[in-house]
Amino acid sequence: MRVVQDSETTVVPGTSGRPGGFSLTRGWAVFLVVVGVWNWIIWPRFAVAIWDDPRAWSAGTVGHGSPTAFLWVHAVLIVVSVAFGTTLGVLGIRALLRLWRSRSS
Repeated sequence: MRVVQDSETTVVPGTSGRPGGFSLTRGWAVFLVVVGVWNWIIWPRFAVAIWDDPRAWSAGTVGHGSPTAFLWVHAVLIVVSVAFGTTLGVLGIRALLRLWRSRSS
């Protein structure tokens, strides 16, 4: 795949329905990185809070008994959210790297 760049935009051909593909500005790339970082700050803290919640365990005591649906639902939510956040952060980093490389060359 050929990537076309200028100092402000990364363009990936054939991905948007317009002839040049789609473009990602520096601002949007930074936004994606911030979203990724935000997800890695918020969701692990939420996971600890869910783990420490007595509703997450059948015995009503943290770590005792089997995990309840409350724990499983939140675990899936956390995993999916961190995966999306990681993906968006990586896309933002890749776009920034391409913009910086095109600027220096």
